[in-house]
Amino acid sequence: MFTNSGSGSDAPPLAVHASLQALLNGRPPTWTVASEQRHGHMERVALLLDTWAGDLGLPESERLRWRAAGLAHDLLRDADPDELRSHLPLTLADLPGPILHGPAVAERLRIEGLEDGELLTAVAYHTVGDARFGRMGRALYAADFLEPGRSFLPEWRKERRQRMPADFDAVVREVAATRIRNLIERGSRVPPRTLSFWNSMAREAA
Repeated sequence: MFTNSGSGSDAPPLAVHASLQALLNGRPPTWTVASEQRHGHMERVALLLDTWAGDLGLPESERLRWRAAGLAHDLLRDADPDELRSHLPLTLADLPGPILHGPAVAERLRIEGLEDGELLTAVAYHTVGDARFGRMGRALYAADFLEPGRSFLPEWRKERRQRMPADFDAVVREVAATRIRNLIERGSRVPPRTLSFWNSMAREAA
């Protein structure tokens, strides 16, 4: 659904799309359904991504894309899943309610004319991971879990934030392993997309 043209190089578009520029300027889309607390989470994720992109020496255009992804990923987090489902393509509408918001945000941005496939894929699957993720997608997946406003595993998350982005690949794998372990311990199904994401990283590390 969201064509990913990147392979980890994070080649930027020629200009920031108007919807993302407005978001970067503090003007969320009119269709946003997110609490004040949720906006705080998105700001913290965006700050982490911006910091990591800077530490990696990425150009300003890339830092803007990474920050925009952080600010966009949960714009529909507090929307009714059934309402989101009714506006998604059939290929996405059968996803579980708790993870519908990512694909819904990506679909809204796509309809508004955003053609940045890597960013759309990162936003769409930030909760479950995706084997197609480039560096931005993996960074968003990790930042969503590691941002300092979350109350669980505070020391564990702090230690991994301190290791980013110098130990980028290892930290992303550890985040994925922890999230998968949490699903298994709760007796929940591990989404096939998550397993594919894990397997792609395991092959790289082998």
